[in-house]
Amino acid sequence: MNGKRPRGSPYRLADARERFNGWRMGRPFLAGILTVLGAISILYPSYAGLTIGQLTIHIATTAGCGSLIIGGLLVMLGLVMWLQPVMHVFAGSGAILLALASIPVSNLGGFFLGLLLSLLGAALSIAWTPSQPSSAHPSSSMGS
Repeated sequence: MNGKRPRGSPYRLADARERFNGWRMGRPFLAGILTVLGAISILYPSYAGLTIGQLTIHIATTAGCGSLIIGGLLVMLGLVMWLQPVMHVFAGSGAILLALASIPVSNLGGFFLGLLLSLLGAALSIAWTPSQPSSAHPSSSMGS
């Protein structure tokens, strides 16, 4: 038997899940998710309208342009964390600077939710270390 599974095999989903888990473990995945979620919550209040009964409220200020720039850059840095894990320190540092810049520029950093999510994601990205491949323990090969 060659070890390959047939096409209609139910194990294909398990194989895909294993490949995804292997890909996910080789990069700061949670840091990227939190950074992108923070970017979305920074972008959202500037472009969404709130409707209460017949009253529609739009936050139409100069924060719209700043939110678009900061949110877009945070999304790109979150993707860099996933696609270029070697640059995790650069992406995390840039995300911290952008998240802090979002306080005065874009509605208090997405009403502090985007600020906190982006800062947490950036800190996780900076603190992330690549996992070392497991090797045999050095003392296991030595005789007693």
